[in-house]
Amino acid sequence: MGAPSFASSRKRELAIVAWLDRISEDAQCVFLVGDIFDFWFEYKHVVPKGFVRLQGKIAALADAGIEVYFFLGNHDMWMKNYFTKELGVTMITDELELDIDGKKFFTAHGDGLGPGDHGYKFIKKVFRNKFCQFLFSCLHPRIGLSLAQYFSNKSRIHTGTKDDNYEGKESEWLYQFSKEKLTSSQFDYFIFGHRHLPMDIQISKSRYINLGEWMNYATFATYDGENLSLKVWRDGEIEEFKGIQES
Repeated sequence: MGAPSFASSRKRELAIVAWLDRISEDAQCVFLVGDIFDFWFEYKHVVPKGFVRLQGKIAALADAGIEVYFFLGNHDMWMKNYFTKELGVTMITDELELDIDGKKFFTAHGDGLGPGDHGYKFIKKVFRNKFCQFLFSCLHPRIGLSLAQYFSNKSRIHTGTKDDNYEGKESEWLYQFSKEKLTSSQFDYFIFGHRHLPMDIQISKSRYINLGEWMNYATFATYDGENLSLKVWRDGEIEEFKGIQES
């Protein structure tokens, strides 16, 4: 939400709200796996304006007894307890490991995992530092939010064209992370965002799923207790979506 323009963001927000309304008919849990907002920073008494339709729908899901897990992404890592107090969601700072019907899930946004990207890993440590967050909070919201939005836009422009490039699973850092994780722990599914390219890749008896994004694909994953599959929200309907597949 919030990128690249107000009009396109509003259109996307309405689509996501319609999708959440549809899945609320039978969903038990909803996992929003990071980068929901182009930028978010919570001051003590100030939060970014806008996105009230999405927030209202999330609150309605929680009020209806549907568990909502909200993961911090690299664009919205400066979220604190506002969504927990106001909307009733569970905030996930890093990763979440769940056992659902005997299947083990490892879910995270995915930023900073796997080999490489050392520059970002250093920046992430700085941004997650409490003292650095305090220093940023000393800026007036008009200055702080405008400055952060500028750098968020620059980051998206820099990585936007790279997200479409797929050079095989061995070049995918999150695939490499998942494969390494399996050497010490067994998981049936690894589910990530961050990469922004929908993928379903086999790793031995496990699968690496990337959820894609909603600026171009409107993709998500569902698990019905037996099968996990990528889906797409298209013209108000849920359809199967293959994405990139490798065995």
